[in-house]
Amino acid sequence: MADIRYGHHTAEIDGDFVVFVIGARLSLRHPIRTFLDLGGRRGMGAMLKELSRDPGKGLLGYQTAGLLIVQYWRSFEHLEAFARDPGDLHRAAWLNYYRRATRHEGAGIWHETYLVRAGEYEAIYHNMPPHGLATAGRMVPLKESSTARLRLRRAAAS
Repeated sequence: MADIRYGHHTAEIDGDFVVFVIGARLSLRHPIRTFLDLGGRRGMGAMLKELSRDPGKGLLGYQTAGLLIVQYWRSFEHLEAFARDPGDLHRAAWLNYYRRATRHEGAGIWHETYLVRAGEYEAIYHNMPPHGLATAGRMVPLKESSTARLRLRRAAAS
């Protein structure tokens, strides 16, 4: 059963962090090719398991929604180190994707990276289990009713 937190809550995380959003476009005409394009058994699912076993790599948490994954990282340096390290799963899958993508029209990939300064974010959860940023940081009760604008101002002032 989900750990539902009743009432109004927000997320807190210490220091700066990075939000990395990544997704894929499948080629339904070529499902096996698409699976191989996206890393096969060594694709994103395996990468996230590997990262979750080693907190020192810098992945703070992630949320999946079908072909979309939102990841929270301690720093851009941690994210970049994982992406480029030949000893991690990502580098081989990345090189394989670009090698395969030049030969045929298979799967598509995209990502966006956001650098977030400490306190310059806002999140609210009502009657929810920890979700999104609250899985990477802490989910804490809101002490009073407020708006997103007021919560952002209060965070900027502290």
